[in-house]
This record gives sequence, C-alpha cells and structure tokens, in this order.
Amino acid sequence: MTSEEPVIRSPEWPAPSLFPIFLKLEGRLCLVVGAGTVGESKIEGLLAAGARVRVAAPRATEAVVELARTGRIVWEARRVEPADLDGAFLVIVATASRELNEWVFQEAERRGVLCNVVDEPRRCDFYYPAVARRGALQIAISTAGHSPALAQRLKREIEEHLPPEYEHWVEELGRKRQRLFRRTMDPERRRRLLHRLAARERFERFLKSGVGNRESGVGKDQPGPSHQALRRIPSPESRAPNPEPPAANPTKVHLVAAGPGDPDLLTMKAQRILGEADVVLHDDLVTPEVLAKVSPHASVFNVGKRCGPKNISQEEINSTVVAYARSGLRVARLKGGDPLIFGRAGEEIRALREAGVDFEIVPGVTAPLGAAAAAGIPLTERGVASSVVFLTGHHSASRARSELGWPGSIRPDTTVVVYMPGDDYAGIAAELCARGCDFETACVIVSGASTAQQQTHVTTLRELPSAPRLPSPKLLIVGAVAARAVTGTRDTLLPTPDLAATRP
Repeated sequence: MTSEEPVIRSPEWPAPSLFPIFLKLEGRLCLVVGAGTVGESKIEGLLAAGARVRVAAPRATEAVVELARTGRIVWEARRVEPADLDGAFLVIVATASRELNEWVFQEAERRGVLCNVVDEPRRCDFYYPAVARRGALQIAISTAGHSPALAQRLKREIEEHLPPEYEHWVEELGRKRQRLFRRTMDPERRRRLLHRLAARERFERFLKSGVGNRESGVGKDQPGPSHQALRRIPSPESRAPNPEPPAANPTKVHLVAAGPGDPDLLTMKAQRILGEADVVLHDDLVTPEVLAKVSPHASVFNVGKRCGPKNISQEEINSTVVAYARSGLRVARLKGGDPLIFGRAGEEIRALREAGVDFEIVPGVTAPLGAAAAAGIPLTERGVASSVVFLTGHHSASRARSELGWPGSIRPDTTVVVYMPGDDYAGIAAELCARGCDFETACVIVSGASTAQQQTHVTTLRELPSAPRLPSPKLLIVGAVAARAVTGTRDTLLPTPDLAATRP
C-alpha cells in the first residue's frame, strides 16, 4: 500500500487513539531544529529528562547560547543538514518555515526517527502533553492537538490538588518499594502494603510529620496480613466472631454513607475510601452501582441490614468490623443513606470505642433528601413548612408503632418523613391523623429514590391505605409541601422526573 492509498477501517472500529507513554531520554541524542523562544523551552525540557541535545539553527536566544557555551548542549550555528539526524532518537522542529519543517519531518520519517513539528499536528509522531509535575510524579494531559489550552487548564486544576510535598513523598514511597521488593513475601501481601502506603491518609500523616522528619510519615509500616490471616478473621457467613488480638498499628474504620443509591451522589471522600479499602461490609440495600466504586482488590461482604429479613445480627457485624480492623486491614462500613440517621451508627460507634478501634464518619446525602429531590419537592418552604420531622416506621418486633417515640402532636406546618414505612399504610395514616394531621394531608411514597427503579406515588392520608405497595427501599413524605408539588396528579402512579430537570 502506498502512502496515497486511504486506510479503510471497519465501521465498528473507531479511529485509533494516542498511546500514552513516558519515554526514557537519559543519554539519548535529541535534535532540536530552531533556537528561538519556543525552541529554547523544548531544549530545557529535554535537558531536564537527561537527554543529549544537539541544536541546529543559524541564530539562538541568549539562553541557548549560554547553554552551548557551558557545554550543556551542542549548537550548530547553521541551517539543519541531513547528517544532523544521524543517531538521533527524536527530533523537535520549532521554526517559522513550513518548507523547512516539512523537509525535516520527511527526513525523520525516512530514517524512522520520532518527530514533532511545533503547532503542526499533521507533522507530529507525538504530542507534547501539559504536565503537572511534582518531582518524579508526572501527570500528563493530552487532547491529541485539538485544544492545548484545555490541557493547560486541566493541568492547573490538577496542580491545585497536588501539594509540593508530593515530591518528597514520592521519593519516600520509592525507597519503601525497593525495600519491599528485596524481601521475600507473598505477592498479594506486598501489593496490599504498597497500596496502603500510597493511601491519602498516609500522605496526610506525612504532611503532619514535617518534610524534615519523613521517616515517621510513611516508613514505619509493617507488611499487611496474608491470605491465611484473612481466613482466620470471622466472615459474615461464619456467624462465629473470633476477634484477633489487637495489632501493633490497628487501622481506622470508616463508617461511610452510601447515599440514596445514585453513585454520583457519593461524596468524593466516600469514593476515595471505597477505592482504598481492603474490606467493605455493606448493607443489603446499597446499590450495585455504588458497590462498583469499591476497589476490585477488596473483600466485599453483604451484611444484610434492612427492615425485615436479617442475615446477620448487629452484634456479629460489630465484632466482625473490629476483627478486621485489628488485623490491620482498612475497613469501610458502607451504610445506605447516611449512617447517622436511623443507620444504627451509634451501636457500631460504641462497639468500636469499647474495642479501642479508631473510626471516622463520612456523612453523605440522606435518604429523605434523595427522595425529596427524586419527587421534585422541597422539605421546607417559607410560609408552608417551617420544620421537618424524621420518624421511623420500624423499630423492633417487640414494640408497637405507638411506642416508637413519635411526637404527641404534629403541626400543620411540619413535613413528616417516615423511614421504613413497610406496607402497613393504614396503621401509619391512623397514627399520623391521631397526632393532628388532617386526612386530606398530601403524602408521597418514593421508592428507589435516585436509581433507575425509582417510582413515586402521590395520594392523601385518607387514601394512603389503598396505595400500591412499592418495593423497598422507600420513604413516605407527608405534609403541605407535597400538596404544592403534586396538585393535579393525586392518586396517579408517576415515574419520577429526572433529577437534573428544571421544574416550572
């Protein structure tokens, strides 16, 4: 096939993208054609990478002349010649002459030498990315020549999240990695430790230790537990807690809010912790889309906490979380909605404190907020609803709803959110009306809020007993705000509007 013949691709195969790599240029000869300000910046970049630089240009900036005078580069003060490409690994062309640029590109292509002609994407074998750099840490961004300005903007945004201390921390991690590879250990054990050393919490500890005392930040960790150690820790399926003795450096347990179901509603911190966890114990109603954020290397257990079926007792969950933490693993306890509202977080916090295990709570979008957003209604509104009450429709099998601690009276300007209403709609309606709610008070049942399965049914307390039994997880929102939102659609099963849609 000649160069003039078109390349025909099958319609199911997209045009090839760029292949991102980092080249080792140390000791390799690189030719720069042109020594103006643009050429000068390219020369500096090549020198920083350890390349041997040859420059061909009749004239040069003062900085380039000084580099040649001090012997850091070889400058041929003339037009480029074919022999200048002899032995070159790559060529960078930075001149204003299109004819010269084309000639150098063709000559490099004939010799099999990589070439980049500045500002001419068609004459480039590779592109210069925008690079966010902190010492050995480099994050390169490319738009394949479409918008270098966009690449530069993204670089600046990334740099805002990369403190200068990353340079020293990366050096420290490199030393630790070398030491680990000199040891004989199980590869999976080594992998777990390397990922643990690179966790954000370790970097935060490194910052607190001070750059001058870096050893205390990263270097005192011992290798993580092996697969054998993992098997000795009670799993949720075993239902036989057998806590291990406390580790020398027990890990912190994170109680993480899974939100109402949409993974995009997870906080950034929650996503980071799920991506770094060794073990994740999650409630039954956490959606598969949220679980997809968990590290593929983590052990994931469904501990089945939900209204109704019980796969494992709360005591077993507590002891299992403690056992994993004591083994030195990073544990994320992932709870639907927000763990601080009807999430039994208090019981798990007490268990962790009694066991001497450190913990951190990662809050998130609560189920009522997700349900209200899914239904397109506010929970408060000036002149309509000045307070919100969260109630639970389920507490324990031994206590009736009248004993759940519901308020003795409910004012007309109060929005009531009932968690876990179950299917006893008649009983809930009777309890609310006995506490002052009017039978014509509007209410909304929201099932699967923020997920693809979400449904909304609007009705009144009088008609609630005959409402369809939507699947769990669901919430009941009662109050005047519901009436404002659903006027004209009463008793109609409606698909929930898109959360991003603008309501009239």
